[in-house]
Amino acid sequence: MLYHPTNLTRRSLLTSAAAAVALAPLVSTDEAQGQSVPAASPGTGFGPLKQIETDVLSVGYVEAGPADGRPVVLLHGWPYDIHSYTEVVPLLTAAGYRVLVPYLRGHGATRFLSADTMRNGQQAALAVDTLAFMEALKIEKAVIAGYDWGARTACILAALWPERCQGLVSVSGYLIGSQEANRMPLPPKAELQWWYQYYFATERGREGYAKYTTEFARLIWELASPQWRFDEATFARSAAAFDNPDHVAISVHNYRWRLGLVPGEARYDPIEEKLASFPTIGVPTITMEGDVNGAPHPEPAAYAKKFTSRYEHRLITGGIGHNLPQEAPQAFARAVLDIAHT
Repeated sequence: MLYHPTNLTRRSLLTSAAAAVALAPLVSTDEAQGQSVPAASPGTGFGPLKQIETDVLSVGYVEAGPADGRPVVLLHGWPYDIHSYTEVVPLLTAAGYRVLVPYLRGHGATRFLSADTMRNGQQAALAVDTLAFMEALKIEKAVIAGYDWGARTACILAALWPERCQGLVSVSGYLIGSQEANRMPLPPKAELQWWYQYYFATERGREGYAKYTTEFARLIWELASPQWRFDEATFARSAAAFDNPDHVAISVHNYRWRLGLVPGEARYDPIEEKLASFPTIGVPTITMEGDVNGAPHPEPAAYAKKFTSRYEHRLITGGIGHNLPQEAPQAFARAVLDIAHT
């Protein structure tokens, strides 16, 4: 296994020749670094919003780049949305990639097709959603990249369906979990970081999140990225995604399920059994971490051996927090291009 700890600045240039060629037109000047996709529609920031149906969902997503380009699927986290990738997308499309950014269930324009479907936030459900999204678009294989919930989902796809994953970019590394592992108590300081998980375990927490969704999300942003000075317009653009009618139910179920307080769906049991063994990931992978990530996250040394193919870890410096794609888009895009060129 190849393991290369790398220390990068926020706007560091490429070290691999192939990726340097791909990004060169976009990073040569300050003006180009701020480039965005032309003709952005209101509410998305980087192109028209599309919808496609799977067996369970009508998925809202953004698609950009040439239709015959190699696919890249970018997965957002919680409580964030697709706008984490507003500056990443044009960097990838300029290099010739077809980029797809779906709203996760419970976010933005993604809706359940049936009122009878369980509002399930367990990890296997989110992974199957992404696989079904790729099936609906007839995408056989893609680079999968994400952070937070999106990184966990990307890791699951890479571990269980490696034939669908050309490569993986995962912020905070290997994030596959299990209910059994989550039963183990953590040291007090580590438990403190998960305060919202225990808040959601109560009915008071569910009601509080429903009443103060925007305030709650803003607090998480501030705690998880303590040096990120996002403006009100940036936050409001993403906060609109939390108006989804299933957002509270999905968010609360996700964290209650992790603690074993509520069941998932039986159809996902075989997947969860595989995930509980913490399978290795055998596709080319770059893991990333911001130098001031204020959210709970494992140390790189704890998960390095989970990656058995070409592997590299990158520490992104310059006050970068949890929402790494939005805080350091150049570094994130570089990682995707490096993996895509393997």
